[in-house]
Amino acid sequence: MNGVKVPLSFSDAAAMRVRTLITEEKNSALKLRVYITGGGCGGFQYGFTFDENINKDDTTIKNGDMTLIVDPMSLQYLVGGIVDYTEGLKGSYFFIKNPNAVTTCGCGASFSV
Repeated sequence: MNGVKVPLSFSDAAAMRVRTLITEEKNSALKLRVYITGGGCGGFQYGFTFDENINKDDTTIKNGDMTLIVDPMSLQYLVGGIVDYTEGLKGSYFFIKNPNAVTTCGCGASFSV
């Protein structure tokens, strides 16, 4: 990235899964949006959705030809983190390795700072 520090990483596994899902949807305009909402057992909760639109204040992170979108309010809680994807006994899902989380719940879907 030409020495530019990326505020949030988008793993190869997550990008490959996004590519598969976009292909299944037959809509190459889709991008993965990650966001933070209030709630969950930890106080904040991670959310993932597909979005065709990029707002002017959004941050975009690329991995190859796949794009991750984050709004500025959510990004402040995710700086230094990694958006990843896993498949295993607990199922398959996107998740965030977040160095800003002081505590997380057992399912990993909510956190506190």
